[in-house]
Amino acid sequence: MDGMQHALISSEMASHAVACQSTLKASIDCVGVGLHSGLRVQMALHPAAPDHGIVFRRTDVGCDIPARFDLVADTRLATVLADPDDPTIRVATVEHVMAALAGCGVHNALIEVDGPELPALDGSAAHLVFLIDCAGIVAQDAPRRIIEVVRTVRVSDGDAFAELSPARPTHDGLELAMSIEFAAAAIGRQALSLHLTPDSFRKELSRARTFALAEDIDRLRAAGMARGGSLDNAIVVDAARVLNPGGLRMHDEFVRHKLLDAVGDLALAGAPLSGSFIASRSGHALNNGLLRALLSDSAAWRMVTDVPVLAAA
Repeated sequence: MDGMQHALISSEMASHAVACQSTLKASIDCVGVGLHSGLRVQMALHPAAPDHGIVFRRTDVGCDIPARFDLVADTRLATVLADPDDPTIRVATVEHVMAALAGCGVHNALIEVDGPELPALDGSAAHLVFLIDCAGIVAQDAPRRIIEVVRTVRVSDGDAFAELSPARPTHDGLELAMSIEFAAAAIGRQALSLHLTPDSFRKELSRARTFALAEDIDRLRAAGMARGGSLDNAIVVDAARVLNPGGLRMHDEFVRHKLLDAVGDLALAGAPLSGSFIASRSGHALNNGLLRALLSDSAAWRMVTDVPVLAAA
């Protein structure tokens, strides 16, 4: 993101303690099934150097794909990244891993995967947070950089919209607000807002699972999607009924998962965002469109070195 580099604003650091970048302490791996491909896949999370960012490595084809908003090639029911030199080489369903890394505060990591889609695990980010906790997180000797929203940007599609605006003076980091509405009585209207921190992500968002309407499943599978979906990795709703034997993990699990997805999609900005995200009926396409609108407008954002806490005298 060369355009972001020249916009870097140096901050006075002599009397301040600068928040650092972080990575994993150790490598860790898991095996699962792709939600849409149905393929068995092995994924490994590795530490990475400062300023490396998040990069996906397709070990089966020997290709690295940076986790960047401008490399998103598909947003139908998942966020899919593609190699800019060969768009046929892809990594699908990256949003949950990106959300877990961003939610836990991991800035640099190499993610190896031996197939075209990441494992669904239980359809939430809970198992991914567990893996990150097992690997551990370590601070790095490099200051954290933040994309600060300085002017409101909004994208819409009919009644759906997504917006990023400057953070309130009393808040730092990312504030999130989402509302959804589905005809299915089991979902209906739901809304949630929160300030994103590692604690709020773990407690409020990480366990919320992806969901589907029973009436759509045959159509999705006919289109080559949801082949790995089951009641073990997705909530299935049939009108007023939740078909999963264990029911919901929280009464508003649906909007919580939509916010989880938004955290993952927004993490493709290339650096943590500071601002206020407000959305209604938004999905992967609008989330990605919002980042493209923001970062294509040099007057709407600036890159700053994060200096959140005064150093002790």
